[in-house]
Amino acid sequence: MQAAEVTPGRTFAVRFDHGEDFYTSLAEFCRTRNIRQGFIPMFIAGLRNVELVGTCERLENPEAPVWSSVHLEYVEALGGGTLAYDDANSELNPHIHVSVGLKTHAAAGYTSHLLGATVQFLTEMYVVEATTPTWTRPRIRDLYDVPRLTFDG
Repeated sequence: MQAAEVTPGRTFAVRFDHGEDFYTSLAEFCRTRNIRQGFIPMFIAGLRNVELVGTCERLENPEAPVWSSVHLEYVEALGGGTLAYDDANSELNPHIHVSVGLKTHAAAGYTSHLLGATVQFLTEMYVVEATTPTWTRPRIRDLYDVPRLTFDG
């Protein structure tokens, strides 16, 4: 386990609009406000389509991560996650999980890692910046190359 006392910075309420790409809008929001790390304690969203980590196939190794995706459409979502910054590639590395309900199937639910989404109507989110320590997400080679949140300094 690793833990760190976090110094919170600014707190934002953010709305993404109809038709926007979720991750593109999140990256743009963070870029324009110079947010490099923090957490998303909660967001609610209507999403036209989502890509979640998942599979319907038999897993060769159930201990290993699943890298394939499941496509769903017209969902309501509740989610949260963390934000870290990759200095080497100058890009934001969000890690977000959602629970979604399919509107057209009696709100049947799925929960997984969010790979991508397009907003339908709106997404309302809270973002809390962390000023210290520095957060990174290096890949852990001996753990299936999974990127893991790390607190530096």
